[in-house]
Amino acid sequence: MPDIIKQKLWEILDLNTSGPEADWLQSRAAASPMDLMTAFVAAPRFLSKKIIALDKDQKWALNAEISGFSVDGWSLVRLARVWFLTNLDASDKEEYVKNIETLFDTAEMNELVALYAALPVLSYPDQWLFRATDAVRSNMGFVFDAIALHNPYPAKHFSELAWNQLVLKTIFNDKPIHFIEGLEIRANEKLAFTLSDFAHERWAAGRSVPAQVWRLAGKFFNQTLMPDIQHLFDSEKDEDKKAAALACNDSSFPAAQYLLAKYTDLEKAVKSGALTWADLEH
Repeated sequence: MPDIIKQKLWEILDLNTSGPEADWLQSRAAASPMDLMTAFVAAPRFLSKKIIALDKDQKWALNAEISGFSVDGWSLVRLARVWFLTNLDASDKEEYVKNIETLFDTAEMNELVALYAALPVLSYPDQWLFRATDAVRSNMGFVFDAIALHNPYPAKHFSELAWNQLVLKTIFNDKPIHFIEGLEIRANEKLAFTLSDFAHERWAAGRSVPAQVWRLAGKFFNQTLMPDIQHLFDSEKDEDKKAAALACNDSSFPAAQYLLAKYTDLEKAVKSGALTWADLEH
């Protein structure tokens, strides 16, 4: 991992630790791999339960190095654990991978959260693909969140199938999909039609569909999907109507633009930028 990332993580740690905590962290930085791994596990014994809050400059600095990567809202322990991983010598790939795999194999839940959160800063990113896709199937909510939300690794490395599974599980679990990094960049036709099927099942059962789901469909509208959008425009919920308008605005399909034009107030709002998908983010 580039030293610049390690340095930026340390700068954040330094601002959020006491003198004894910082001394302990620094004493481990140049330790052997085994000692670093031991420190990774032992971190809660030496660090407070503080939650990290970044200012906009700190957020920008991290994002400039790894797009979509942020430690805002992490615990101090999680941040320290990720920083320890950036101190592992990656020059010997076999040894490096073995050490990370050992941590995965022996981790308890909070350690797994740190490991999955660290994927964007680990060396040899393809090496962790199986671990990452396996986390999508996890029944541990915090582990799933660590890979699915605010994590740029899936958008960069997942196959379309694995990506779609991640998005679908996020929706099934009623998690906020706008926290998925790369959400709109990785939108695809197969996912759009799968979400349509999902909506039909929900509606048939008398249940609602999160309005934000439709931000993944607009670019792929065709005649088959237009009845879904009419259903949204006919909904009693304002959020459904807004989602329909926004999705139509995202579409180049003529029928979608024609349908949007029938709802003049909504058309004006989306065309002017007064209504955006951010207004449906909860």
